[in-house]
Amino acid sequence: MLRIDIGGVPSERVRFAASPLAELTAMLHILAEPGHHPQFAGWAADVWTGLRPELAERLREAEFLWRYTQADFLIPSRPRPTLAEELDDVDRIDDERYVTAALVTTCGSNRIHFRGASPLTDTAARERALDVAQARGALQEAFAERLLADPAAVRARVRRTLEECAGAFFDDAWAGAAVQLATDLRLKNELLRRQGLGAALASVSGAVTLAPDGDCIVVDKVQDKATAAHGAGVTLIPSVFSRPHLVAVHAPGWHPVLQYPVAEPRPPEPVPVETVTRRLEALAHPVRLRLLRTLARGPHTTSELAHFWELSPPEVSRHLAVLRRAGLLTSHRHGRYVRYTLNLPDLTALGSDLLSAVLR
Repeated sequence: MLRIDIGGVPSERVRFAASPLAELTAMLHILAEPGHHPQFAGWAADVWTGLRPELAERLREAEFLWRYTQADFLIPSRPRPTLAEELDDVDRIDDERYVTAALVTTCGSNRIHFRGASPLTDTAARERALDVAQARGALQEAFAERLLADPAAVRARVRRTLEECAGAFFDDAWAGAAVQLATDLRLKNELLRRQGLGAALASVSGAVTLAPDGDCIVVDKVQDKATAAHGAGVTLIPSVFSRPHLVAVHAPGWHPVLQYPVAEPRPPEPVPVETVTRRLEALAHPVRLRLLRTLARGPHTTSELAHFWELSPPEVSRHLAVLRRAGLLTSHRHGRYVRYTLNLPDLTALGSDLLSAVLR
């Protein structure tokens, strides 16, 4: 459990706010680990396809800041309206805090390695940091070497990389996400105002609760940790792209922050068993499966399908009628021709193996 002590913290210092930088960080994590987020696999593939090679290379060289966990400075405790303003705040962080946070993520999130003397000024601490980075891999070692040799240059390069992400993909994605984030923030702040912090936290996630005494926020995480929100308070940041992760900033010297995934849209009403049965029965006939595979290439008329499969038009019509009753086809009239189209969403819902067989 992560326990955030909020005893004596004024209610207005437990705040919900959206952060462009935190959302960009969530997007970068998806690009580095698309397997964690199958719902965004298509988006990630499109982004990588459209990236300039130079930007793609710079994202890979700095991916340790967001791939396995996120560097603390990428999840702001005081969100700003724009990405540029939040990057300005990151620039104000001193080299010691920045480098330590970057090394923690580069070297596997074990902060024990970076306690005590600074690797920026102490030779032994520097060698220890490089040894840990080397154990993680050659790319981690190279990044750590550059960071320790010239923090200013690496910081400037990381900022320029993040800025170029804006035009490459972030601005468009943020425009779409901002609507969902605004809706979530209205809900959270209304709950906070009307029902109190406990209700607002309960709406964040089942993994976030308010302790019975009201002096502690409890977060279900892998390790037992504790931090305090005295002075600065706690910031809770909604995210569209972070699902299913619940990200927490809790290291000493950093204000507590939670980045949580916004609620998914309500699932559609379940399909009746009778409908599923009808669809499976329709697909059990080999001729109808062949017709679907042909229609996957585009709309066809009855005559075209009959000619393609060397069947009679009446026979094709009977099979198409079965597929239509099962909801697997739609039809559209163009003059004296009726063209049939595959109902891809409902076919997809039946299973990926079936979809693959039809589209192959």
